[in-house]
Amino acid sequence: MSINSNDYIKNYYENYDEDGRLGSRHGLVEFLTTMRYIEHYAKRGDRIIEVGAGTGRYSHALARQGYTVDAVELVEHNIEIFKKNTQTGENISITQGNAMDLSRFADNSYDITLLFGPMYHLYTKEDKLKALSEAIRVTKPDGIVFVAYIIIDGCILDDGFKRGHLNISEYIQNGLIDPVTFAAKSEPKELFDLVRKEDIDDLMQDFAVSRLHYIATDGYTHHIKETLAEMDGATFELYLKYHFAVCERADMVGLTNHSLDIFKIV
Repeated sequence: MSINSNDYIKNYYENYDEDGRLGSRHGLVEFLTTMRYIEHYAKRGDRIIEVGAGTGRYSHALARQGYTVDAVELVEHNIEIFKKNTQTGENISITQGNAMDLSRFADNSYDITLLFGPMYHLYTKEDKLKALSEAIRVTKPDGIVFVAYIIIDGCILDDGFKRGHLNISEYIQNGLIDPVTFAAKSEPKELFDLVRKEDIDDLMQDFAVSRLHYIATDGYTHHIKETLAEMDGATFELYLKYHFAVCERADMVGLTNHSLDIFKIV
């Protein structure tokens, strides 16, 4: 029996501490950067949907700030942890579902839509456009959509050349990295889809949206995560201040491991 992409995703997250990922120093940079931009746009009384909510780190944080949050997650294991993390008083729901089919949610329902995990695991342009279309459909006019991606160059530099977790030569031989441009081609068994900003621009060109920000969510953080772990509190706070200052600079966004595309429905 062949394994489909959902099986690869399920197997991965059942054996990975997704709940703790954003608690490390390098994960905290990604979390704090993302929350900084959400909090900039979120208003009292807003309804928020998080598609691909994982174990609920963002959904719970926002619900505890008083927002009404609906979460959608594919993996049952993550949903179980999500429910365990729910505190009394949170106005929050969790539904098992797929980012490419949000038909249970009405058009123009949410002020803010978060599409954080799904684009990591969609391997064709058609599927990516379906997920984006659904996220846009459920968002109100003038609403804000946040979409997260994994960027190839940060992974090549960090996981490839620096740490040796990825065998770049082998990936080239297998046709998963272009030998000239070093662009990536992902397959379900590789689990993560790796892109560049030009790929994101290509996806977005026909949607009626206006980009507000394109952010290097963790910037250079993964390349120096051991250094970050050893920083004293004051130095880490200074690093955060620096990161926030440069995370939208065009000459910095290509080195990140994760990016965040933020746009408004027009």
